[in-house]
Amino acid sequence: MRYYSQAALGGAGVLIKRQSIDRLLEPGRADVLSAATRERLRLTQEIRDFASSELALPENRSYRSFADLGRPFAVWNVVAAPELGLEPKTWCYPFAGCASYRGYFDERAARRYGDRLASQGFDVRVGGVAAYSTLGWFADPVLNTFLDHADADLAALIFHELAHQVVYAKDDSAFNESFATAVEIAGVRRWLRSLGRTDELDAFEQGRDRRRDLNGFMLEVRTEFEAIYRSEESDDGKLARKAEVFRSLPARYRRELVPAWRAGGNGAAGGESDLGEWLSRLNNADLVSVATYNDLVPGFLALLEASGRDFPSFYAEVERLAALEPEERRRELGAGAGR
Repeated sequence: MRYYSQAALGGAGVLIKRQSIDRLLEPGRADVLSAATRERLRLTQEIRDFASSELALPENRSYRSFADLGRPFAVWNVVAAPELGLEPKTWCYPFAGCASYRGYFDERAARRYGDRLASQGFDVRVGGVAAYSTLGWFADPVLNTFLDHADADLAALIFHELAHQVVYAKDDSAFNESFATAVEIAGVRRWLRSLGRTDELDAFEQGRDRRRDLNGFMLEVRTEFEAIYRSEESDDGKLARKAEVFRSLPARYRRELVPAWRAGGNGAAGGESDLGEWLSRLNNADLVSVATYNDLVPGFLALLEASGRDFPSFYAEVERLAALEPEERRRELGAGAGR
């Protein structure tokens, strides 16, 4: 009851802070927001218009209002996996079904819960999330937590969250997040092309290539851990091998990925230290998250191509898949990705 109370109060707190963007941008209210914030809000409305007119995403009041939460993240998600396994811990909720994360509107509460899971032997990751979605139950606002994202990232976030309102398969986080990620990728590509912003499109594609390479690297690591955890070794032996592989990741990343990125001229050097630091702190919960958001994306992008890049037809196909059993969904998406 305590968890549901914080979820209800936190969600209500976001909605109560909403202010109409149209009203905030009225000429007579120029003193309410800084000029920079007004320009960012104008951009969100251009992106929002494009989402419905060109991507067939819902035309409703979502992202037509603004809420300043006065904090750096909208929610903090707790992700957990067994110490010697990669099956995510799941939580089930009324209406939304089951998910492989548990969200909190208060960072301290999230970290307390994470600490409790860690004391029970789970690998845990607590991370701030810029966006918050009610999945179309209410009109989600633009938040201060993501307003200053780069233009392409801002568009990606809005497209992603609106996609959750189109199709949402109960109890299947991998399906839902991969679908929304595919929509954001295809949407940003179409948006930047429509504006003739080819340099930004090139940078976006280079960023996608880096994320693809990093995800492939992480999936290889995940496979290594799966073999370790399935082995006949003692638990102590598995823990020792686990620690050894995690310690090796920063050096392996610098050896296997960075040279190719530098040779490709896609700006790898600027983020090397950040990625190295991130890799040095990984645990099983991070490997769960990587798979959840990326495993099925190629299949969804292939399905969009097979639909003639027609978004309504694509959404109809995704709705059909959502009605299938999870294993059958994955078979069809995997076959499509191999076209």
